[in-house]
Amino acid sequence: MNENGTVVVARDVMRRYGEGQTAVDALRGVSVDVPQGRLTAVMGPSGSGKSTLMHILAGLDKPTSGSVKVAGTEITTLKDADLTKLRRNNIGFVFQFFNLLPMLTAEENIRLPLSIAGEKPDPAFFDELVSSVGLSDRLSHRPSELSGGQQQRVAIARALVSRPEVVFADEPTGNLDSKTGSEILELLRHSVEDMGQTIVMVTHEARAAVIADRVLYLADGLIVRELTGATQHEIGATMEEIGA
Repeated sequence: MNENGTVVVARDVMRRYGEGQTAVDALRGVSVDVPQGRLTAVMGPSGSGKSTLMHILAGLDKPTSGSVKVAGTEITTLKDADLTKLRRNNIGFVFQFFNLLPMLTAEENIRLPLSIAGEKPDPAFFDELVSSVGLSDRLSHRPSELSGGQQQRVAIARALVSRPEVVFADEPTGNLDSKTGSEILELLRHSVEDMGQTIVMVTHEARAAVIADRVLYLADGLIVRELTGATQHEIGATMEEIGA
């Protein structure tokens, strides 16, 4: 973490795909700070650049120009091996389609980031984490034996097990029914309030963004609006306004 309490700092990030007349600017100079222990939601119309921004902040893609620091380290110039290590040690991921390994049990999937690093979780923390996500009686089950909501709980526990500096959640409720989605959102909020986790969540749903401490809106590759403490109606109305 940086001294000013930010986990991720991006400055003048641009991302261009292609060259010449066919070039597309997905991001056109985005600067953003992600504060520690807060949930930041990123919204915007399709093609606004929100997924591109998340991938660059998480070190999954490199910007065409600009600077990105995670936990005080400039990641845009890191070699692949060093970037992989930084992601493993500092970043957790939650995806729309869970991305669990089907041959592993829930417990093995949760432990996977630490297993890859040759480490084991603190037993007390692991038990507390599993209990908090409601999976204590499902650890021996494989993904095919779990509901969608349970699979996403496994994915969230996997993202949190290494106590990362920041978790990036890409449409975490996009593949779930509204009731299950609400439970997953409560779980994400709980990880922020009770575990001090920092989360960046890309979503197109106002009901998801309402749990955030702030909402950033992207349009045409730029951050065009920021809301804090907004209601679901205000979030949705702003999204419609920007989309139009």
